[in-house]
Amino acid sequence: MSEAKDRMNSKTRVFLKSASLVLVAALMTGVAPAMLAQTAGQDVHNAGHETKEATKDLGHGIAKGTRKTAHATEHGTEKAYDKTKEGTEAGYDKTKSGTKHAYRSTKRGTKHVVHKSARATERGADKVEDKTDH
Repeated sequence: MSEAKDRMNSKTRVFLKSASLVLVAALMTGVAPAMLAQTAGQDVHNAGHETKEATKDLGHGIAKGTRKTAHATEHGTEKAYDKTKEGTEAGYDKTKSGTKHAYRSTKRGTKHVVHKSARATERGADKVEDKTDH
């Protein structure tokens, strides 16, 4: 393992020496500052472009999320409407059935009371009639 480390260190040393020589040569000729300035300008341009693209992507993601949420809200509203309608219809049917039942019960009770009252009246009239005939 030590041998592999030595080889890597020697390759790194060779690379650094080569890079240093190229940099020194570039600085001596005056080419490097122009290249560095051009590279820095290009870096700023690239950063601006990447920021613009990232902002677009973010905007598209927000729009997609908004559309998805709006669709889900619409679906939920329709479902709630349908369930409310079903409940209202069921309530209407139960109320109608209960009203009919109450009507029939009242009608029966009223007839019973009327007939009972009529019979009692007849009996009372018969008693009075029996007493007045003598």
